[in-house]
Amino acid sequence: MDRIISLIDGNCFFASCLQAAHPHLQGRPVVVAGDPAVRHGVILAVSYEARRLAKGPVRAGMPLGQARRLLPPEVNICPPDHALFSAYSDRMHAVLQRFSPLNERASVDEVYADWTGCTHLFGGDPVSMAKQVKQAIRDEVKIPVSVGIGRSKIVAKVAAELVKPDGLTCLTPDTWVERVYPLPVGDLYGVGPKTVPKLHRLGIYTVGELAAADPGQLLRHFGIYGPHLRTAARGEDTDPVREHQPDETKSVSHATTLPKDVADRGAQRLVLLELADQVGKRLRALGFAARTVTFQVRFPTFETVMRSRTLPVASDSTDAIYATACRLLEENVAPGQAVRLLGVGVSNFARPEATPAPKQLTLFDLEQPPQTGKRPAVDEAMDRIRAKFGDRAIVRVSQMESPGIAPHGWGAFK
Repeated sequence: MDRIISLIDGNCFFASCLQAAHPHLQGRPVVVAGDPAVRHGVILAVSYEARRLAKGPVRAGMPLGQARRLLPPEVNICPPDHALFSAYSDRMHAVLQRFSPLNERASVDEVYADWTGCTHLFGGDPVSMAKQVKQAIRDEVKIPVSVGIGRSKIVAKVAAELVKPDGLTCLTPDTWVERVYPLPVGDLYGVGPKTVPKLHRLGIYTVGELAAADPGQLLRHFGIYGPHLRTAARGEDTDPVREHQPDETKSVSHATTLPKDVADRGAQRLVLLELADQVGKRLRALGFAARTVTFQVRFPTFETVMRSRTLPVASDSTDAIYATACRLLEENVAPGQAVRLLGVGVSNFARPEATPAPKQLTLFDLEQPPQTGKRPAVDEAMDRIRAKFGDRAIVRVSQMESPGIAPHGWGAFK
């Protein structure tokens, strides 16, 4: 049986939540923006009512001052309420649990669901089921959602983006070719603005041309990411929907939004060191080693990129996590390119004692001769000292002497 995968996407989620929670905002133009004292009030969300009234495009990531010049005076400028957004996300997820037990939160406003084997309970086909899901969320959560349906996550994601707001799109293999292949290659989920000109240089301008591209050529120009691009263009993602397991920790991650955009490579690496330090400490406290390291970056345009690398041997070493995150930084952020947010995570856990060799050595072999095994002892000693005297009782020298990062947080960017 072909899989039936859906993506349920809350439309203008932050603005929609505020409109649902505050009756005086319902049907009114709403803009959600950060504190003007921090980042000069960056736009986080724009309701569709506000977009219709604007004299020009107003989008997330735009400075509030710039947006005000395009918006009429009657627009409601609201601060973010992350507790409210999280509560509405939980309510949306609770509704979806009634339709299928296989639901995976992709973000606060997006949930993948596997409806394979469920549609006979809700009208017999995925479109009928989607209509019931949309209506239930509208009635109970009071927010509009778009639903994309397909045979894979990538198809469902692209389908959900085709019609907004309040859209419902089902893409079969035939309609994928008909509707998606003619689209510009940059419209494909996962193809960022840095990749588009590289594809153009290869003569690839549409999703269909990428789907038909030579895998060997893509491998030569993009490494292992190249064949993945072609697979995504063909809608052939096999990634399963992973049911949420609240009692089982499957990943550890830390991310931080920086007080200002940071383009200096040294400062970016120091942020990664702080994040890897926190992740490593939590990982060791759980008693796990990790095989996969994930790097996250958000640019001033609000484009967000996440990349992962699987290690040859599971590790719980801060240095191993940091080295891998730095390598992903170099591969995905050009020198001098400013970043707004950085994150580091680990997943694909194993018990340290189950690994067949010393945890750090294989990773470090990639760049230098095998280590002596002292790093695990250093990590363990630092963990013990911090547990007794606090997280800042012992830090690496670079964390103390950084000219751009305060030793107690992110507040000292110059």
